[in-house]
Amino acid sequence: MPKIRTLAPAALLLAGLSSTALIAQEQPKPVYAPIQKTAHKVGSFEVELRADTQTLARLSPAAEPAFSFVPTAREPERAGDGYNHIGDLNLRVRAPGGEWRDFASAHARKPIRLLPASGKVIAAADITASMGADAPFRVERRWVNEAGLLGLRFRITNTSKAPLEIGALGLPMVFDNIITDRNLDQAHAEASFVDPYIGRDAGYLQVTRLNGAGPALLVLPEQGSPLEAYAPLKNPREAKGSIFTDKSQRGQTSEGFYDWTIHTIGYADREWKDAGEQWNAPTGRTLAPGQTIEVGVRMTQSPSIRAIEDTLVANKRPVAIGIPGYVVPQDQTATLFVKAPSAIRKIESWPAGAVEAIPAGTQKGWARLSVHGKQWGQARLTLTYADGQVQTVSYFVTKPLEQTMADLGRFSTTKQWFEGKGDPFGRSPAILTYDNETKKIVDEDPRVWVAGMSDEGGGGSWVAAMSKQIDNPDPAEIAKLEQLVNETVVGNLQVADGPQAGAVKKSLFYYDPVKFPNLYKDREKWQSWTSWKEKDANDLGRAYNYPHVAIGHWVLYRTARNHPGMVTRHDWRWYLDKAYVTTVAMMRDAPYYAEFGLMEGDVFVDILKDLKSEGLTAEATEMERLMKQRADHWRSLKYPFGSEMPWDSTGQPEVYAWMRYFGYQPQADVTKEVILGYDPTIPSWGYNGNARRYWDFLYGGKYSRIERQIHHYGSTLNAVPLFAAYRQNPKDLHLLRVAYGGMMGGVTNIAQDGFSSAAFHSWPDMMKWDPISGDYGMGFYGHAVTAGTYLVNDPTLGWLGFGGDLTLGKDGVQIAPKDGARSRLFVAPAGAWITLDAGKIANVTYTPVSGAINVTLDPATPTTPAARLRIETTTTGARPLVPSTGTLERDAYTIPLGTAPTIVKLSPR
Repeated sequence: MPKIRTLAPAALLLAGLSSTALIAQEQPKPVYAPIQKTAHKVGSFEVELRADTQTLARLSPAAEPAFSFVPTAREPERAGDGYNHIGDLNLRVRAPGGEWRDFASAHARKPIRLLPASGKVIAAADITASMGADAPFRVERRWVNEAGLLGLRFRITNTSKAPLEIGALGLPMVFDNIITDRNLDQAHAEASFVDPYIGRDAGYLQVTRLNGAGPALLVLPEQGSPLEAYAPLKNPREAKGSIFTDKSQRGQTSEGFYDWTIHTIGYADREWKDAGEQWNAPTGRTLAPGQTIEVGVRMTQSPSIRAIEDTLVANKRPVAIGIPGYVVPQDQTATLFVKAPSAIRKIESWPAGAVEAIPAGTQKGWARLSVHGKQWGQARLTLTYADGQVQTVSYFVTKPLEQTMADLGRFSTTKQWFEGKGDPFGRSPAILTYDNETKKIVDEDPRVWVAGMSDEGGGGSWVAAMSKQIDNPDPAEIAKLEQLVNETVVGNLQVADGPQAGAVKKSLFYYDPVKFPNLYKDREKWQSWTSWKEKDANDLGRAYNYPHVAIGHWVLYRTARNHPGMVTRHDWRWYLDKAYVTTVAMMRDAPYYAEFGLMEGDVFVDILKDLKSEGLTAEATEMERLMKQRADHWRSLKYPFGSEMPWDSTGQPEVYAWMRYFGYQPQADVTKEVILGYDPTIPSWGYNGNARRYWDFLYGGKYSRIERQIHHYGSTLNAVPLFAAYRQNPKDLHLLRVAYGGMMGGVTNIAQDGFSSAAFHSWPDMMKWDPISGDYGMGFYGHAVTAGTYLVNDPTLGWLGFGGDLTLGKDGVQIAPKDGARSRLFVAPAGAWITLDAGKIANVTYTPVSGAINVTLDPATPTTPAARLRIETTTTGARPLVPSTGTLERDAYTIPLGTAPTIVKLSPR
C-alpha cells in the first residue's frame, strides 16, 4: 500500500485550497531576524522572555527543553504588531454610560518601560504605551516565581479623574496548536491543544500534547481572575473593527488563539448580544479614580493527563467530578463529587430549578451531591464556597433516552423523508439534510454533498436514521429504510453490478446549469470547487463514503437476523452479502483513502465477525486478508492513524479496532493515548469528552467558519475505542469518564422534536446549535454502537453507575439500565461484558462474594420473541460466566422470552 502523505492534493481541494495555494506552500519561507531573549529557570520550567516586549517566548519542561508549550519555533515570524503572545492584555473600558473603547497591547507595540525585578519577581515592565494612545489607565506586568510556579500578573490603575468601567478584560493564551507545515509525526511530537474549563474561580486551561504524553500544562487563576469566558482572537478581517485580534491564519491546520476572559459584559453589549446563553453570566467592574486591581494566572505542570485533577487538588483549587458526566437524562440520577479548600455554602441553579443538586454525604474526603435534571436543555450549577470562591458546572438535561431515540427516529423518517419529488438526481426516496431554521429539507446546496446523500455532510441524516435501528428498531422506520436502500442506495448511490459492483459515489447531487437550467438558486454561490460537476459527483474513489453504505446493509442484516418479520424485501443473507461487497469495493476502487482509518470504520470489524459467525468462510477469509493489509501498514507507523489532513481526529477509532482485532496492542495503546491528548474530562457538558474538531462547519454546517465544535461526530466516535480500552483495563476510570462524556455528548445534539444538529457553535458570539443536520449521523452511529451501562467499584469514589440507577443491598449491587440501548452492560469488578443482539436488559444484580450476576430481561414483543445474549470476559484472570438458560447459536445464546420478565443467572465456572 502507498505510504501516508502529509497532505494529498485531493485533500487540499477538500480543504478549499486552490492550486495557487499549493504553489504558494512550495515557495521559500521568508528569513526573519533573530529575536533576543532572556532565560529564566522557574521550578520545573525553563522560560524565555522576549527582550523587547517581555512576552513569553519559550515555556519548556526542564526535563525536556527541546519541547515548548508555546510556538517558540514561530517566534520570529510572529514578532510583529498584531500577533499575540502570553503576556499581552486586552481591555475594553468606558466612563459609566459612555462608549466602549478597546485597548490591546499586541495591536501596535511601543517600547515598554522596565521595572525593578527582585525577590520572586523575575521580570517586570510598564506596558501602558503599548496599550494604545490616550489609555485612561496604567498597566504594569510582572512575571513571578511563585514557589516554583510561573506566575503572570497585571496591575491595572485608573489614572483618570472619573470612574472607569471595565467591560472586557482578557489575557491572550497563545499555545502551540499550529499544525501548519508539520507532518503527522511532527505534529504529535511538537504541538499541543488547549481545553478550557470555563468555571469562574475554579476554571483552568489544560494544555496537552497531541501524543497524549506528559507533562501537561495547567493554567490556573490568581485571586480575582475568574475564567468567565474563553473568547477567540479572531483574524482582523473577521473581527468587524475590533482590535482584539490575531494575524495568525486560522484554518484546518490551526485553530487559532483565545483570551482568558475575566470580564465580558462589554462583549454582551455588542458582539454577543444575539448569542445564546453564555457558560457564565457576563460581569464587569468599575474602578474609582486612582484605584488599582491585580489580575493574573499561574502555570504548573501535571505529570500526566490522568493526574490533572490530583494536581488541581494539590494546588488547592476547587475540583468537581461528575458521574457519569454532565449530560443528565430526566429519569436518571447523577452524582457530583467536589473537593475544595473550603466548604460549600450555597448551591444555585440557572435556570432556577432546571437542575437540582442535593448534598448526599461524603466519600473519602469528597463532598457528594445527588444531581437530578428537571428542565430540558442547558443548565448551570453555581457553587459558592465559604472562602468566597465561586465555581460553575455546566449541565445539559435531556429527555429519558428511550424517548430521545424515538424522537430521532421519528423526525428523520418523517420530516426529513424525501420522496416523489420527480428528482432528476435519483434521490427519491431519501432522508436528506434538514434546516431547522427554515423548517425545510435541504435539497440543494453549493456544497453539493450536503444535499447529495453522500460524504459526511450529506450522508449524516440517513446514517443517523439507520443507526437508530441498531438498538431500537421500529417496524415503520425499517420499512422506509429498506425502501431507501433498495431503491436509492443500490443501483444509484452504489453501483449494483458489473466490474465495479459495490462502489459508492461521492454525491447524488451535482452542478450542471445546462442540463438543469431551472435549478440552483443564487448562481453566484456555485462557482467554487464545492459545486462538483457530474463527473466529480460520480467519482468512486473516496473511501470515507463506503462505511455509510456498509452501515445501511449491516443494520438491515442484523434486524432481519434478530427481529423476525421486520425486514421484508430480502433475507438477512442478501444484506450481509451487500455489506461484504461494499467492503471489497472500497479496497478495489478507493485504495488511496482506504489507507487511512475511516469514520464509522468500526463497522467493518463487525461485518467480518458476522461473516465468521454465519459460517461464510470464503468471504470472511478474503475480507480479513484485505483488512490485514491496512492493519499491517498502520502497524509500521509511529502514529498509525493518518488522514487526508496533516492532523485529524477521525481515523483513530477504526485503527484502534483493527489493532486490537489483529493483536497489535502497542499500536492500539498509542492510539488510545493520543485520543486522551485531545479528548478531555472537564466539568462541562460541552467540553467533557469533546473530541477536537474545528473545521467541519465549513463542510457540514450552515454557518461556515473555523470554530471549536462542541460534540461534532468525533466525540462519540472516539468514545468507541476508549470504552473498549476501559473494558480491557477497568482500573483506569479516566478512560470510562472520557468515553461516557463523548458518548453522551452526542445526545445533546438532538432537539426536543428529534431534529439532530451537526454540532454546537462554541464561540461566545453564537453559543447555539448549528441549524442543519449535516454530518451528525456519523456521531450517532458511535453512540448507537457504544450506548451501555457500566457498574463500577472505584477505590476512592465507591460504587458508581454509568447509564443506570444504582441500589446497594444486602444481597448485592443492583443497577437498572437507562442508557439509550439497554442492550449492553459491563460489570467492571467481574470483567463481564454482557450484550444483546435482541432483547432489553431491565435490571442486573451483581453479588461480589460469589461473582454471580442475575440479568432480568424485558418480556417478549411481536418482533423480539427471543433474546440473543453474548457474554465476554475482558480482563486477565476474569472467570468465564455460564448462563442458566439458552441455546448457543452463532456465538450467542438464544433465550426464548415470555409475557413476564425473564431472569438469566450467570455463574462463574
